Amino acid sequence: MQYLYPVKRKNVHRVISLWVILCCYAVPVKADNAENLEQLLLSEDSRSLTEAGLDFQHGRGVEQDLERAIQCLCVAANLGYAPAQYELGWLYLNRRHGRDDQGQGAVWLKKAADQGDDHAQRLLSLMGTETDQDARCPLPDGRDYLLPLKTKPNPTVAEIVSWVERLAPEYGLSPQLVLEVIRAESNFNVKALSNKEAMGLMQLIPRTAKRFGVKDVWDPLQNIHGGMAYLRWLLTHFDGDIKLALAGYNAGEKAVQAYQGIPPYGETQRYVRLIIRKLDKSENQ
Repeated sequence: MQYLYPVKRKNVHRVISLWVILCCYAVPVKADNAENLEQLLLSEDSRSLTEAGLDFQHGRGVEQDLERAIQCLCVAANLGYAPAQYELGWLYLNRRHGRDDQGQGAVWLKKAADQGDDHAQRLLSLMGTETDQDARCPLPDGRDYLLPLKTKPNPTVAEIVSWVERLAPEYGLSPQLVLEVIRAESNFNVKALSNKEAMGLMQLIPRTAKRFGVKDVWDPLQNIHGGMAYLRWLLTHFDGDIKLALAGYNAGEKAVQAYQGIPPYGETQRYVRLIIRKLDKSENQ
């Protein structure tokens, strides 16, 4: 059975550590380091995002970084900020990121022009070209930049599924594994609360939430991050053994260690069998 994505251990630790840092420390919204950049990308400060994008593009006060430049400009442009749309279009038009994405240059210039941006309107009139491409944000390595996920208090099941499909690979997990854990833990109820104070989608107890940097356990997105971080830790701790990791998630890793296997608890044994059976069924479909 293959429910894990290949991932280097140091990369797993980096993903988990970054999530802990982001949750536990409040920092000013600036883009002078990786943590602050993540906060800026989650903001709706279009002007600051655009300024940061230009700083990264031209190396003004920061090391030049075209990927980060595109990320900042892309978020601002998708917020409907015409100056960011123009700058992003100009970047693609001039291949400053080292790729031929001039079609995307025209797309973003058109969006700025539609909002009355004079520079964009003049450029488009000189180009004399039209494009029917959807607006995207290609990065220097060819990947499309995906906008940061923003939490909401009552996401639908479809939204939760989309979050998991997007985030699980970052932790070296298959989305299906995470979704089956959520189904078994809370049945996608963001307000689920057990008699053992396990809370939210992935039923984090306060100690586990704190351990993996979850500041607000009732925030559905933070809850998913914390649960996936714990599940990834368990899989690493038990050398990739899915059954032991699931047993640890249900009963705690100390119980698994004490019994040198799945503890003889009826609830835990049923929990492991249920999830493994669902994973096997989905794999065979």
